[in-house]
Amino acid sequence: MTVHWGLLLSVFLVSLGSAVAVVALVAAALRGFSVRVAAADAAPASQLSRGVEKAVAVACLATAALVVLFGFWVIIVR
Repeated sequence: MTVHWGLLLSVFLVSLGSAVAVVALVAAALRGFSVRVAAADAAPASQLSRGVEKAVAVACLATAALVVLFGFWVIIVR
């Protein structure tokens, strides 16, 4: 039995990178949503900045979801 160490290393690096990316994207989205709530408690901010924060947070969550769904697709289809 032969172990293909190069392929094993590439699988490890891709899975590590995707896990870090998903965690970072979800953390950025949660920070974006929490800044929006904290700003509501403090001084009034412009509606444009709140809209941009919400859009960035939603984009981060959507990107994290796409990464996870792509991982499922690779596992199931391939």
